[in-house]
Amino acid sequence: MDRTKLDLVGLRRDLHRHPELGFQLDRTRTTVADVLRTLGLEVHVGVGVVGVLRAGGGNRAIGLRADMDALPIHERNAHDYVSQTPGKMHACGHDGHTAMLLGAAEQLARDPGFDGTVVFLFQPDEEQGQGARAMIDEGVLDRFPVEEVYAIHNLPGAPVGQVSTRVGQICASESLFEIEVTGKGGHASMPQTGVDVITVGSELVLALQTIVSRKLAPGSGAVVSVTEFLADGQRNVLPGHATLKGDVRVRDPEDRAAVEVFMRRIVTGVAQAHGIEATMTFRTEFRETINSPEPVAAVLRAAGAAGLTAVGDRDPMSFSEDFGQFADVVPGCFLLLGNGETGAHSQPLHASDYDFNDALLPLGAAFWAELVRDRLPLKGGETHV
Repeated sequence: MDRTKLDLVGLRRDLHRHPELGFQLDRTRTTVADVLRTLGLEVHVGVGVVGVLRAGGGNRAIGLRADMDALPIHERNAHDYVSQTPGKMHACGHDGHTAMLLGAAEQLARDPGFDGTVVFLFQPDEEQGQGARAMIDEGVLDRFPVEEVYAIHNLPGAPVGQVSTRVGQICASESLFEIEVTGKGGHASMPQTGVDVITVGSELVLALQTIVSRKLAPGSGAVVSVTEFLADGQRNVLPGHATLKGDVRVRDPEDRAAVEVFMRRIVTGVAQAHGIEATMTFRTEFRETINSPEPVAAVLRAAGAAGLTAVGDRDPMSFSEDFGQFADVVPGCFLLLGNGETGAHSQPLHASDYDFNDALLPLGAAFWAELVRDRLPLKGGETHV
């Protein structure tokens, strides 16, 4: 194995300069696989990249996940490693997540201190919620079975290196809906001769808001947002067709099912009241991410061992994470790592002036190594080198 120490900052910034989207991660995938091979890991390349590191004779295994994809955002930063691809940017810190996990692989390859197998999971297309499912469908958890799985996401606005997580639901689901309204267009001066879908669509927008305010328990954390309202009208032409699109975030699977039922009732009822047709589709892209008690306890212990501040009862996040697909198959823990409270490090995720904090790279790598040693402890004080 090449004993040259990884330049994690240089690696992270190289990934930042060359962002790639979704599943189209040819350069990123190659970079990750090459680094893992240099470290002496067993490497498998499919829709994602898997690195396998074994130490001792233990038969237990855990999985550590990092996401690799960027976003279709034009970067507005002025540092010397800005994206070289207009319209693409690492605005969520996946470049940092990848570099941190590679740093952990390096530490554990040099000085294992554990007994068992670590499966490093580098996944594509987290942003669209398809990457984890694609790796699972490809058989990654069958070919490399693990007892537990973990993932880190940086959190702008939180103190540098603060670890926060919780037992139970930590990230919301995301469901996308589309409502097609078909009325009867006509002249703007004679609305009584048709059925104006602008009026009908507006009723739907307002009625949908009653789901959260009147049909779910206060504090449910559900959000129903209409994000697009498209109609075929003109200056003096009332539209006869409209499409409403939107986004639903929910913390509880039962609430998610209830929201869909209420939405369909509202769409059907409003359409019938106006004597027109309306149809709706409802598709869940991200399921809720649920943390299991034992992995959460391990994360808090590892954070303390790595010298990091740990918060074990944080509020659930309103954003969605497709890590929930992995955690639905095996027990897991999704945790947040504070990215900083000032400057670009505190800008919201997906902002064009956000930047991952390089100070997290050694902290995250050290945390991962402590977690592995906690979950795959040596037996009888033996060491493996």
